[in-house]
Amino acid sequence: MRTSRPARVGQYTALLAYLVFLAFPFLWLVSTAFKPPRELGSLHPTWIPKDPTLANFRQAFDEQPLLHAALNSLVAALAAAVIAVLIATPMAYVVARRRTRLAKAVTGWVVVSQAFPFVLLIIPLFLVLKNLRMINSVPGLVLVYVVWALPFALWMLAGYVRAVPPELEEAAAVDGAGRVRTLVSVTAPLLAPGIVATALFAFITAWNEFFFALVLLKTPEKQTLPVVLTHFIGAEGVADLGPLAAAAFLATLPSLVVFALIQRRITGGMLTGAVKS
Repeated sequence: MRTSRPARVGQYTALLAYLVFLAFPFLWLVSTAFKPPRELGSLHPTWIPKDPTLANFRQAFDEQPLLHAALNSLVAALAAAVIAVLIATPMAYVVARRRTRLAKAVTGWVVVSQAFPFVLLIIPLFLVLKNLRMINSVPGLVLVYVVWALPFALWMLAGYVRAVPPELEEAAAVDGAGRVRTLVSVTAPLLAPGIVATALFAFITAWNEFFFALVLLKTPEKQTLPVVLTHFIGAEGVADLGPLAAAAFLATLPSLVVFALIQRRITGGMLTGAVKS
């Protein structure tokens, strides 16, 4: 069906307004990061700094251990992404290939679990980690991130598995390959783009996560970058705006770069298998 010209104009206008709405916080963050103190306190703020400076970045690194916190975030995010993919890949294969009630129940549970709020999960996770003596540790945080990333990783990889023609696996079975050999030698290479996209998505989720890290990590040297950013806010709730914006800008860059690289693959993973061939 063709849409009328006014309808198309309205659609593009709404899309443009939505993009501006999404981009506004980041653009304002970048502008604030390069403004000197006198412009930050101005009653008439401007988008482009009149006298841009790097002093906020230097002050941010002097006041807080940003590099060490970034290293903690990197270790936790990488470990969580790798472990989640290693667990989710064989699970996704079973869910996609086995048309049983159990597989359908697992798929339904994956969808429902995405609606659980963080607050509902933190208490049981905290008790489990306490019994395992993993509170205030990066490995404990990695375990939580894996649990949180698994449902979406499973759902996303299952779509990629369904896109692999079953005839290839049947041919491998005729040649004498078992299930594990088929998964490793035939299916896994074809799933490589989906595995990479899923791992990167899990990485972004763990890199940006704040709530779990705030609750589980108490020692300053073990805290992740999102938690360290809160240290730029004083006891009375007054933020050191310039250094905070500079540090937040640096913390946001990895997520933006990674998401720019994988956004098409993420969309493909969501839509793969939606159309029956």
